[in-house]
Amino acid sequence: MASRLLPAALAFAIAACTTPHRASLGEFEAALAAQDSATLALTRWCDARGIADPPSVRALPVVGGRDTMPPGLDVLLQTAPDEPLGYRHVRLTCGDTVLSEAHNWYVPGRLTVEMNHTLESTDTPFGKVVGSLGFVRERLESVRGPAPGCPQETILAHRALLKLPDGRPISLVVECYTPANLAAQ
Repeated sequence: MASRLLPAALAFAIAACTTPHRASLGEFEAALAAQDSATLALTRWCDARGIADPPSVRALPVVGGRDTMPPGLDVLLQTAPDEPLGYRHVRLTCGDTVLSEAHNWYVPGRLTVEMNHTLESTDTPFGKVVGSLGFVRERLESVRGPAPGCPQETILAHRALLKLPDGRPISLVVECYTPANLAAQ
């Protein structure tokens, strides 16, 4: 009897190693929480899950949609009434897979000229562009499912401030994560 169980157990163990694994929402939340940069977290997630090769995250502009400033934005970003703000509404993709849709209100005056040019003219994600500033993330809200302004199929939404090491905010982001993050790979 033991001789028949061994091949069956071995087959089960091999199948467990080769069967696509559907990630849990908890695993995904932990991966995001481990990084101040959602871009870096998504790049690592994309690589670990084999979503695309190479695991490169791009920010593709969304035409139209919400660009209305949220109430209290000037207080959150600690801006003067006449201080200009930048806005990006993008879909972050890894390969052809949309991982999130993001709204980002930022303070151009707290970034370098080169950073502002890159944000205005390329598909480089915000977190990658400003990474050299050593920003930290202050999560303001985390919602399982869609938050206001997110697509209905959103599985997780984050609202966060990105701050310089001296504490000055550079950005308010609303990130809407898609079900593709949990799909079996």
